[in-house]
Amino acid sequence: MSLTANWSYPTAVRFGAGRISEIAGACASAGIKRPLLVTDRGLADMAITTKTLNLLEAAGLGRAIFADVDPNPNEKNAAAGVKAFRDGGHDGVVAFGGGSGLDLGKVVAFQAGQTRPLWDFEDIGDWWTRADADAIAPIVAVPTTAGTGSEVGRASVITNSETEEKKIIFHPRILPAVVICDPELTVGMPPFITAGTGLDAFAHCVEAYCSPHYHPMSQGMALEGMRLVREYLPRAYADGSDLEARAHMMSAAAMGATAFQKGLGAIHALSHPIGAIYHTHHGTTNAVCMPAVLQFNRPAVEEKIGQAARYLGIDGGFDGFCAYVDALNDSLQVPKSLAALGIENPDIDRIVAGALADPSTGGNPVEMTADNTRALLLEIL
Repeated sequence: MSLTANWSYPTAVRFGAGRISEIAGACASAGIKRPLLVTDRGLADMAITTKTLNLLEAAGLGRAIFADVDPNPNEKNAAAGVKAFRDGGHDGVVAFGGGSGLDLGKVVAFQAGQTRPLWDFEDIGDWWTRADADAIAPIVAVPTTAGTGSEVGRASVITNSETEEKKIIFHPRILPAVVICDPELTVGMPPFITAGTGLDAFAHCVEAYCSPHYHPMSQGMALEGMRLVREYLPRAYADGSDLEARAHMMSAAAMGATAFQKGLGAIHALSHPIGAIYHTHHGTTNAVCMPAVLQFNRPAVEEKIGQAARYLGIDGGFDGFCAYVDALNDSLQVPKSLAALGIENPDIDRIVAGALADPSTGGNPVEMTADNTRALLLEIL
């Protein structure tokens, strides 16, 4: 079976090993002549980044990089990126990396042409209509992990460094024009990042599948995304050079991010404030929260999860699925609690308040209240 393909979301996706060689053509398709490559500090000097910059430079597109991006990117990173974009006379962004580089790159392209402050465009009501859509620069997205799926998303998660809250910046036009999904770029991921990002994709699929909202296309994507993670994440974790497993995990990541148009839930509602305050890895935090959230939601999802278990070849219905999740976490060396993740003396009131304010709360199949959310958090601690 060939693992090379082109498809549209409506964003154009170029999928397959070695397709980073098409980066100049992707920029041309997006109308970008002077790109700024935005990535995180950890990737700035890596061979895959240097190769991409070399390809851009050889095509006459310049050689410009901005890498002042934190693991949980914030408004200070965004402001510095916008300055670099404007000072360099750039006309588009190559968002390169995991969720941090992708989210920050998308926000730089979005914010560079705006006159209002970033938080005016938080994903609340119709705030996105405040933006000058014609001033949003085009984006080419190049994921180097397989988890967030931000490459096919219309939003970015940015931390407010003053309030230590994760905010979602949304606009339909920050959906990248072209995406290059090249699994060769993920081969260098260490096992713990492979695990954390892969479990992020799994959490997206599980929560989208359990969301009570109506979106049958997302429902199907979420279910198949879970299957891909079940089959290929252990392989990618065990052997980082397994290109077939890496490719299928890239598909699972994109599918999960597309599926969660249907909604997310308590896993993300909790992991967002936890990550913003304590700077934990997002996907790993999701994985720590998932077992307790599944039990929390059992009254509303037991039958649905049982159906998923049958599709995935897991015996035992809901309980069998939960046992599978526990075993998967154990096999990937995921901590069993937030304390084991390194969070000591957490501010429970603050986390609960942040969770209840998070947009993901609205997609949880069981209504989240101050009391039951506190009880859920205490169980995860």
